[in-house]
Amino acid sequence: MSMNKVFESADEAVADIQDGATIMVGGFGLCGIPENLIRALVKKGVKNLNTMSNNVGVDEFGLGLMLYAGQIRSHKGSYVGENRLLEEMVITGRIDLEASLRSTRRRATER
Repeated sequence: MSMNKVFESADEAVADIQDGATIMVGGFGLCGIPENLIRALVKKGVKNLNTMSNNVGVDEFGLGLMLYAGQIRSHKGSYVGENRLLEEMVITGRIDLEASLRSTRRRATER
C-alpha cells in the first residue's frame, strides 16, 4: 500500500502532528528550513514538541517562532548560539536541550 505524501497546503501536511510529537526539521542554519510548515505548526498550536534540527532558529524566525509560541519541550541539535530566548529557557530549566555533533545525531536517527 503506498502513501500519498503530496498535500494541498502546509496546514494539511501538519494536520496529523499531535501534542508531544517528535519532529525532525531539515535545513542548515536558516537555509532550506521548511518555513511554511513551521508557520503551520505555530498556527495549529501543538504543544510539548520534541524537535531535532541543526539549530532552534533565531529570535522570531525558523524554529524560533515555535520557541516563542511555547511549543517546544525539548530540542536535540548541534548549534544553539544565536537564539536569546533559547539561552534564557535553558538557563531557567524551561526546555531540555541536548547538544551533539551533527554526525552523532545522524547516526542516532539511522537506528
